[in-house]
Amino acid sequence: MALRVYTTRLLGRNSELVLHGGGNTSVKTTLKDIDGKKYDVLCVKGSGWDMAEIEPEGLPAVKLKPLLSLKNKKYLSDEDMVSYQKRNLINIKSPNPSVETFLHAFLPFKFVDHTHSDAIMNVTNRPGGLNFCKKIFGSKVNIVPYVMPGFGLAQKINEVYSKNPNINCLILMNHGIFTFADNAKDAYGLMIKYVTQAEKAIKKLKSKKIKQVKKYSTKFNPYEVAPIIRGLLSENKDQKFIINYRINQKLKYFINGKNVKSYSSKGTATPDHVIRVKPFPLVITPKKNSSVDEFKLTAKKAFQNYRKKYVNYFNINKKKVKGKKIMLDTSPRVILVQNLGMFSVGKDLKSARIAGDLTETNAKVISSVEETSKYKFIPEKDLFDVEYWSLEQAKIKKTKKLLEGNVVVITGSTGTIGFETYKMFKNYGAEVVLLDFNQEKIKELQSKIKDTCIYCDVTNKRSVKNAFKKICEKFGGIDILISNAGNAPSGTIGEISDDLLRKSFEVNFFSHQNCASEAVKIMKKQNINGCLLFNISKQSVNPGKNFGPYGLPKSALLSLCKQYAVDYGSYGIRSNGINADRIKSGLMTEKMIKNRAKARAVTTEDYMKGNLLLNEVKAEDVAKAFFHLATSKKTTGAVLTVDGGNIAASLR
Repeated sequence: MALRVYTTRLLGRNSELVLHGGGNTSVKTTLKDIDGKKYDVLCVKGSGWDMAEIEPEGLPAVKLKPLLSLKNKKYLSDEDMVSYQKRNLINIKSPNPSVETFLHAFLPFKFVDHTHSDAIMNVTNRPGGLNFCKKIFGSKVNIVPYVMPGFGLAQKINEVYSKNPNINCLILMNHGIFTFADNAKDAYGLMIKYVTQAEKAIKKLKSKKIKQVKKYSTKFNPYEVAPIIRGLLSENKDQKFIINYRINQKLKYFINGKNVKSYSSKGTATPDHVIRVKPFPLVITPKKNSSVDEFKLTAKKAFQNYRKKYVNYFNINKKKVKGKKIMLDTSPRVILVQNLGMFSVGKDLKSARIAGDLTETNAKVISSVEETSKYKFIPEKDLFDVEYWSLEQAKIKKTKKLLEGNVVVITGSTGTIGFETYKMFKNYGAEVVLLDFNQEKIKELQSKIKDTCIYCDVTNKRSVKNAFKKICEKFGGIDILISNAGNAPSGTIGEISDDLLRKSFEVNFFSHQNCASEAVKIMKKQNINGCLLFNISKQSVNPGKNFGPYGLPKSALLSLCKQYAVDYGSYGIRSNGINADRIKSGLMTEKMIKNRAKARAVTTEDYMKGNLLLNEVKAEDVAKAFFHLATSKKTTGAVLTVDGGNIAASLR
């Protein structure tokens, strides 16, 4: 098992062999079951595991004898195949074994390796690919015409191997490569050997660069059009996607090809990519020197044509396959904008990035084939079969979380309230971006969490614009802004300096305006609703003694919150606020609590519990209130109190 894990990781960490869950490996060994008896088992890669990071539990053990007993069975449905494999697991809690489990079982070797090598796809995905492969590989390699993965493919391989038991490699046309041996090193070595042979054969071919479209400039940047694309992806305002922008030399070469609409629509590099990127991308060609508004018109028309094309693809192919098929959404998963770059699409950032990585591989393979031949893949009907195959769809279908696809931006995120709010929204499936001006805290936070942390001085408009540019390129836009940054200066109002009061307004009022004004520009471009949430304060309606420098800008912030509700409600953009009181945080420190308690002539404990419920309010309570307002779709212009009850601070 240790050797199996080791060589699986070696294969999985090479992106030219395996990408995002593609490929699989197995080892035949013996294990004790709960009855104490030893059984011959096949430990094969489990669904959901990535070969690059696999652990022993990612190779569930299936009893081998029951698998081999079906060698001569003529037909087994996909559902029965999965059920049978599950029933014969040593540990019923293991992940589902690979759909290619029977294929691994039927090959009588201890170690079996399978990858979707770029080089193998290159030599198979072209006219005359079968004969080309026969010239490249020797007598120990059998070339197998395309068969959809599953029990049918396992039967085919059993038949092929029975006729020629001297082979140590199978090249599956338009699919991938299998190598096998009785020790891990040999199986791995054979994989490298045959992939290298394919690479060398490609280099010997005469090549000609793909003709490119003329380079021209546009009057917009990726971050400016990302929200437009993101909005057009949604078929309704509750359907939201994350889009991720990228560009590099290989992608640029592929996207800017004169015939990109032709060669990009012929299929993927290997069939299982289709569940992530759909059978073809959307290609948009902006006009030279076009403005953002002109791009919007071009993109809108391109999206309409794409949806018609996808519906047509579905209607034609559903008649050619068995069983009733329900059409998936018609939104593309890859948008190629000539002379700009690629936007990849997913239900979350991870999915969007996976679609981007797969497209880079597809671009590399298709471009390389186009330089020496013409790209040719499996018939459209076979690609449709894989896209609508229940076993493949199961890989990406999980229960949708309430805020999946939403982009949430939190300012003042390293503080107690900001971080509690981050945890709350993250828990409900949102993509959360954390903004803060404290660079040390941002670096520290980024070392602990995987989510995006950006330095941003919210009192500086340029800093805010730069942060939102990054957010649009990485996620496509923004759905919920939680404007939480602030500080709490104190002093008798008639005696404090103008400088202190003006600085307080910069932090506690203008910073919120800076962020909200940028957010609504993006939300309007998206046209899929939006939500502004402001951390106001009970001070906005119930001033505290010697707390005017804080309370005055908070009163202005309350009015700002309502003004956004009035001005942007017709765009589906809601604006609500939280009036919290006495929350221990970076803003309300122990020192400040002592000062406020002293000003009110009470103990610190009584001060923190000084509400109608006689109960201290915590940061997590504020986070829950933000979440409640974010998901209350018919609420705008509202202020929710989170203070344990303070009649003097109640609005109505």
